[in-house]
Amino acid sequence: MRPQKSLPTPLIPLSSALAVALCALPAFSQPRSYLEARIYVTAPSPTELLADRGFTAFEPLEQPDENYPTILIDPDRTFQTIEGFGGAFTDAAADVFARLPAASQEKLLKASFDPVDGNAYNLCRTTIHSCDYAAEMYTYDDVAGDKQLAHFSIDHDRRNRLPFIKRAQAAAGGQLRLYASPWSPPAWMKTNGEMLHGGKLKPEYAQTWADYFVRYVQAYAAEGVPIWGLTVQNEPLATQVWESCIFTANEERDFVRDHLGPTLQRNGLADVKLMIWDHNRGLVYQRAEAAYKDPRASRYIWGTAFHWYVGDHHDNVRVLHDAFPDKGLLYTEGGLRGTWGAAFRLARNVILDLNNWTAGWTVWNLLLDPAGGPRHAGGLMAGTIVDADPATGELTFNPPHYAFGHFSRFIKRGARRIACTSSSDDFLATAFLNPDGKIAVVLTNLTDHPQIFQLWVEGKAVRSTSPANAIITIVL
Repeated sequence: MRPQKSLPTPLIPLSSALAVALCALPAFSQPRSYLEARIYVTAPSPTELLADRGFTAFEPLEQPDENYPTILIDPDRTFQTIEGFGGAFTDAAADVFARLPAASQEKLLKASFDPVDGNAYNLCRTTIHSCDYAAEMYTYDDVAGDKQLAHFSIDHDRRNRLPFIKRAQAAAGGQLRLYASPWSPPAWMKTNGEMLHGGKLKPEYAQTWADYFVRYVQAYAAEGVPIWGLTVQNEPLATQVWESCIFTANEERDFVRDHLGPTLQRNGLADVKLMIWDHNRGLVYQRAEAAYKDPRASRYIWGTAFHWYVGDHHDNVRVLHDAFPDKGLLYTEGGLRGTWGAAFRLARNVILDLNNWTAGWTVWNLLLDPAGGPRHAGGLMAGTIVDADPATGELTFNPPHYAFGHFSRFIKRGARRIACTSSSDDFLATAFLNPDGKIAVVLTNLTDHPQIFQLWVEGKAVRSTSPANAIITIVL
């Protein structure tokens, strides 16, 4: 089931009364008082898409029991700090955006990036030259043997991708952070002589490839687009029919230790957040351990990036944090269809990753055309978080857009996760204390029937009813 194109625009402004109430809430270090909560609901219904149910009063409840599913929070126990939420500026997304009429472009920007009336995306991914979601394959230097990168140029990105990013920066009120990932070095740097089908980086070009990263970061900065972070290689164990390159754990460690890390540092880019792995959760511990146990490599690495494509393995993320608590964790790619099933999968995965110490979450393409492209290699997967038809200018905000908004709209950068538990296997939940004192609790009803539930905190409770298969945000 997908919402019809006649659905209301997904812009849910906070009312002036809510804004006043939220501004009056105390900061991190002050005592808190819980009088009422505001509830937002998304469920498989055209009328329940980030639907605002208004305020519900707290009532005294000294001891919760097991008669109702109960979400319990403790704002005095805090965990990781949030970096942000967002999606990916692929060439495909940028090309579709460029072909939309001006009114549709503005609608997309507001719905995705506006920090008040939209989904407030503030942490997004992009690609270093082409990936599979591009109309063509290209690099920034196709001249074989050019170790000095004399022919390096980002002119391709100036056509559509950089203008899209800059428009998004403005729509986000200057709060947008960007991190970048390569799918493959240029063909002339690789053992198989092509960007596709895996292959490896030739040892004689390791330093050139590290220099390429630096040139990329510098070129984007010159365009007014600072790069907040880098991943070393997208999916480094996947041999694909599109751009791909293989690194074992030890090869990735050595490249970071001997080339990429020192090169970033020498060029004044030590603050760029460097991330390893950028692949599925299953092997995340082994990949990170190899690098983190080498102090010369570890010093350059901010943390580990990961995806969801093979199995759940959420415990692996927690074990990695517990073993190396000084390192960051970031979820960096969630390719999905535009269905209700995808929306529930998204919400479940975001909650479980956040509860296992992840600092941010980014979906894949920000928008695609009706065929699921453009894409130069591999099969097309129709539907994503937003479908856009350049021929008509029509935008379809699919269920995952609303599901993701339950997190990105209400959990702000700098928010700290707080203790949050559920008394029922029917409900998953996570909770965050925002820098301005607001508390956002996001939960899902995993069943196919409505259920009464309650949120309990410090001797008080709010009771409400969840629709079947619902995603709910409660703002205190």
